[in-house]
Amino acid sequence: MKIVRIEDVPPVDLTGPLFTGTAARRDLVSPSEGEFNVGVVHFPAGVRNRLHTHTGDQILIVTAGRGWVATESESHQVTVGDVIHIPAGLPHWHGAGDDSDFAHIVITRSGTRTELVDA
Repeated sequence: MKIVRIEDVPPVDLTGPLFTGTAARRDLVSPSEGEFNVGVVHFPAGVRNRLHTHTGDQILIVTAGRGWVATESESHQVTVGDVIHIPAGLPHWHGAGDDSDFAHIVITRSGTRTELVDA
């Protein structure tokens, strides 16, 4: 059994081609620890990720602020308490709106890969 307090896990900056700015992630359960990868991702206001897919399903649980989750054909504003299921292979993006930070817990299966979608 493992018990983790989110605030005790140091954040790691997320930058690069997947993000429009700098986000931060706290890894709560790593792929080396079992079947799942669980983390908390924080997006400052105005930061999101670019259109991408995952090789496995992804679950997001909104824990702070307001943000957006979108596919190529629809977008939804989400807030604390919303749970989003994103099927494997579905091109999507998610992140903060211009006026609010945004954070979510992310759950994927170990070994799930993220791939940018060419725009």
